[in-house]
Amino acid sequence: MEKRNIQFSPPDITDAEINEVVDTLRSGWITTGPKTKESERLISQRCNTEKAVCLNSNTACSEMTLKILGIGPGDEVIVPAYTYTASASVIEHVGATPVLIDCEKGKFTWDYKKLESAITDKTKVIIPVDLFGIPADYDRVFEIVERKKKLFHPTQNTPAGQSTDLDIWGFRIQKGIGRVIVMADAAHSFGAVYRGKPVGSIADITNFSFHAVKNMTTAEGGAVVWKNIPGIDNDELYHLYMLYSLHGQSKDALSKNQLGAWEYNIVAPWFKCNMTDVHAAIGLGQIRRYDDILARKRQIIEKYDVAFKELPVRILQHYTKEYQSSGHLYIMSLTGKTREEANQFIAGLANLGIASNVHYKPLPLHTAYMSLGYNANDYPNCIEQFNNEVTLPLHTVLSNDDVDYIIWGVKKIYHELFG
Repeated sequence: MEKRNIQFSPPDITDAEINEVVDTLRSGWITTGPKTKESERLISQRCNTEKAVCLNSNTACSEMTLKILGIGPGDEVIVPAYTYTASASVIEHVGATPVLIDCEKGKFTWDYKKLESAITDKTKVIIPVDLFGIPADYDRVFEIVERKKKLFHPTQNTPAGQSTDLDIWGFRIQKGIGRVIVMADAAHSFGAVYRGKPVGSIADITNFSFHAVKNMTTAEGGAVVWKNIPGIDNDELYHLYMLYSLHGQSKDALSKNQLGAWEYNIVAPWFKCNMTDVHAAIGLGQIRRYDDILARKRQIIEKYDVAFKELPVRILQHYTKEYQSSGHLYIMSLTGKTREEANQFIAGLANLGIASNVHYKPLPLHTAYMSLGYNANDYPNCIEQFNNEVTLPLHTVLSNDDVDYIIWGVKKIYHELFG
């Protein structure tokens, strides 16, 4: 078969995105403005929430949310050990303590029994991660936090420089929810469905990523959505996100640009992580054809699933009666193989022009987390899952011939290496 050059995850950009960006550039307004606000409207509509906030990354959404929740020193936040660093680094950024949970035996999902045991009176937030686009078991998560409800006591960390009115927001939200807060890392799962509900409408707060490799991209970007919280006005909470993401400035640039409306106030020395209209324009082109993107992903996944049944490998189910994945990543575990053997498999695919990857190297194997005191020996199931994992190309730039070539290549290299 003639050699092809298949990238791992290029962005799917069409005239729809290009025309939106050109329209933005010609409008004379390229920072946060009408395109960003329209993106927020469409995202909240898709998630069945009243509001959405677009920022410059999922990481910013997560960190700003932890800030608003009043999370800080003395608090604990629980997160899977099998995830990308962004899920956990934000906990460090606000001065709280990450509590890492090992996988279930033979699975990529975290061990729910260990999750429940890890909840203490210091636990303020848990972060389920929708790995590969597959929703976490949210019913089980909420059962756990309800059982541990008596341990929860609202508190408020108060960084220097905040006004009295802003100090109490975290306490108010914690009190309104009344238990450990479920803040989903849905970086992979925009468009996924859990028990008939869109991801975004399930967890208390949900953060999405629109990075260049995601199903829906704004090049760099993210969004946060939330369910209604007792005692919290959604317009006020939205405004608080605006303050946190734009220097604590009481007016955004669009409002300040109105004739005679220059006056503004800095309510606190905060952050700069707003989304621009140039980025939002890409997202508008994407979200308007997103159903087609999801459908194409499913088509490819189902073709892979059938083709790889004959190989002694494990693949994840993306579509079941309980959930429908966003189809973000196609994970293949080479049963009984080592990391070295899996790396040889990746190199073999590369020789055929097929780029593949690994998702993820568990957090306790990274220098940053070792230096914080995490020991890989405490996470044996994570390490076992990592040791033979390979991620195949799964994107909507793939043609049917590309998909056939990848299937051919995977079988060829597997049989050459392992018989």
